Amino acid sequence: MSSRELVVLGTASQVPTRHRNHNGHVLLWDGQGILFDPGEGTQRQMLRAGVSAHDLHRICVTHFHGDHSLGLAGVIQRINLDRVPHTVTAHYPASGRHYFERLRYATAYRETVRLREEPVAETGELTGPGHGHADGADPGPASTDPSAQTSPAPSPPPFTLSAHRLSHPVEAFGYRLDEPDSRRMLPDRLAARGVRGPDIARLKRTGELRGVRLEEVSEPRPGQSFAFVMDTRMCDGVHALARGCDLLVIESTFLDEDVALAEEYGHLTAGQAGGVAARAGVRSLVLTHFSQRYTDPSSFARQARRAGFEGELTVAEDLMRVPVPKRRT
Repeated sequence: MSSRELVVLGTASQVPTRHRNHNGHVLLWDGQGILFDPGEGTQRQMLRAGVSAHDLHRICVTHFHGDHSLGLAGVIQRINLDRVPHTVTAHYPASGRHYFERLRYATAYRETVRLREEPVAETGELTGPGHGHADGADPGPASTDPSAQTSPAPSPPPFTLSAHRLSHPVEAFGYRLDEPDSRRMLPDRLAARGVRGPDIARLKRTGELRGVRLEEVSEPRPGQSFAFVMDTRMCDGVHALARGCDLLVIESTFLDEDVALAEEYGHLTAGQAGGVAARAGVRSLVLTHFSQRYTDPSSFARQARRAGFEGELTVAEDLMRVPVPKRRT
């Protein structure tokens, strides 16, 4: 199993079908799990897909339409029922905070986990696990249950998460994950210069050790990127999120012949999604969030290809797993 992969929980848009659950996607990234847009039925889809509540470290909601958020109540209660031992951070549009609170406390349950809220008000970098609280963010209540598990605060994850404003009838944001560039150590060069054991970590940390420079025993290791674009018309945020992505998950609710409907209701077509990915240099494209009016999934792939996208292309299906592409060389 890849340590970096997308788990598709649901691929329907407003109305689920017999084969497509409401929206829901989980990004697993080196031990960190990010749940995007948990629609109705997400808790059950997680069970079917083999994703545990313990796998989740963040929840990212793009906007507060039901097919993207009604599953929050069940997911939050499951996190508490399973006594997840780490803080879970929730990002969502700040204008919808009252919706989040209603869903968080939709019914009675025992809170055993610290759920930290970090509402998103503007385009920019988010904080999250290991970064401390943003101004005005609600860290969530500490557990009053003496048997609740606790754990040390997690180290900052080796990536940044940012939000970009989108264009939809209600306030909406897309999310992008970026891993910084680093260096790959070369064992043969390390051995030739007598650098071994703990000295390798010291050299990576300091850049030079006993006359050996990091550049002499390593090579550039480009960081990877991921973006999640949901429920939006074409806008600057779509292009900013997609730029240079290794893996882009993007809605294609409509086919190109219904572009007028897409514009009216604040969505993209398959051709628009494919064109964005082609211009942005995306390596792997996942199309999702399909209207129930269409019965031939291959039509979405054809239109994305016709728009010029030549990379890896996936028309998402429920419970599918999509690996993040190997690093660029």
